[in-house]
Amino acid sequence: MASLDRSLISGLSVFDGIALADLDRIISQARSIRIPRDQPVFEQEQEAHSFFLLLDGHVRVVKSTPDGHEVTVRYISPGELMGIASALGRTTYPANAVAAADCVVLAWPSQLWPTFAASFPSFSANTYKVVGSRLQDAHARVIEMSTEQVEQRVAHALLKLVKQSGKKTEEGILIDFPISRQDIAEMTGTTLHTVSRLLSAWEDQGLVKSGRQRVVVVEPHRLVVVAEERGSKS
Repeated sequence: MASLDRSLISGLSVFDGIALADLDRIISQARSIRIPRDQPVFEQEQEAHSFFLLLDGHVRVVKSTPDGHEVTVRYISPGELMGIASALGRTTYPANAVAAADCVVLAWPSQLWPTFAASFPSFSANTYKVVGSRLQDAHARVIEMSTEQVEQRVAHALLKLVKQSGKKTEEGILIDFPISRQDIAEMTGTTLHTVSRLLSAWEDQGLVKSGRQRVVVVEPHRLVVVAEERGSKS
C-alpha cells in the first residue's frame, strides 16, 4: 500500500500550527478509505473504533430517535473531522454518518486520540473549536425549531447548504451534492409534503430550481428575505 502524503492535510485548518515533520507522523498513521454513496461511514452507538477526516465528497450526519424517526443533524464537507467521539468523552458514535456522495476519508484508530491531543496542542485546540462551533450550530437550530415558521427554517437550511457547498452555475448556485426533499424535511423538522409545497411555490416565484436530489438557489438574496421574515411560528 502506497504511503500517504502530508499534502493531503497540510492546508486544512484543523492541522494549522503543526510542524511538517509532525504532519508526516500524523499522516503515516492514517489509512485512506473509499465509501460509496449511501453507505455508512459509521453508525450510531457503534463502538467508536476510529475518527475520520473527509477528503472528498459530502457526508450526512443523521440522528436516530428512540421512536424510530431520523433527523439530519448536519452535512460534513471536505476538510472536516467526523466521528470524534473521543473529543466528546464518548466510546460510541453519537449519530450515523452516511455518504451523501461517493467519498474518500482518512481514518485513524481512536486509541491515537489521546496521543495526538497531548503531542500536538494546536490539533487539540483546533478540534475543540470544531466541537464548539457544532454546539453553537445545534443551539441555533433548537432556537429555529422553537421560534421560526417552517418557511424560514427551510430557507435558512438552503442558505446554509449554499454557503457550505454552493457551486456557481448558469442557473444559479447549485448545492453541490445530491440532496432530496426528504433530506431537507429531516433537516428542518417538517414533512416531505410541506417541503415539496414550499419548493414548488419558490420555483414559481423564481427563487429556486429543484429536481430529483438536486436544488439550485436562483435568487439567494430573495431567499435571505424569506429567512429573515418575522411572524408567528407555524
